[in-house]
Amino acid sequence: MKIYTKTGDAGQTGLFGGSRVSKSHIRVEAYGTVDELNAFIGLLHDSLSDEPVRELLRQVQHRLFSIGATLAADPAGPPLPPDLKPEDIALLEEAIDTMTQALPPLRHFILPGGLPTVSLAHVCRTVCRRAERIVVALHEQETVPEEVLQYLNRLSDYFFVLARYLGHQAGADEIKWAPRT
Repeated sequence: MKIYTKTGDAGQTGLFGGSRVSKSHIRVEAYGTVDELNAFIGLLHDSLSDEPVRELLRQVQHRLFSIGATLAADPAGPPLPPDLKPEDIALLEEAIDTMTQALPPLRHFILPGGLPTVSLAHVCRTVCRRAERIVVALHEQETVPEEVLQYLNRLSDYFFVLARYLGHQAGADEIKWAPRT
């Protein structure tokens, strides 16, 4: 099977279900950004040695692939529900709470940086937040399952706390934002 089909050469792509839309369609932007996030998570995963964090990131990648498939489904066809359960959101919340307990209180704004893995977790956070914004915009036009919105929202929180946690575990100082004086 060839990877190229030439069917997208004119700027159109197919959704699951058969209809074709512009590659600039908000639906394509939504699942494309989720795919971009998944790629960055793979890079973060491969940069870490902490097995529990790696395992959670791998689970997140599977959930995001399912979300991408849901977003790529033709809204005129039968719905393709995402493989998301309440436990998936609870797992993120539990990880956030566990990491937060190990961290000093946040008393200032922080900048991404300090270690490559910290910066990469912040990249995941910002791409996740962009994905969430695009999915919300899509949801304002067409129905998107609520659990997709909830999962992306909680996932961006997870990456913020993970960035802090990775820095703390490595003994790196957080980079405090300082306004100009």
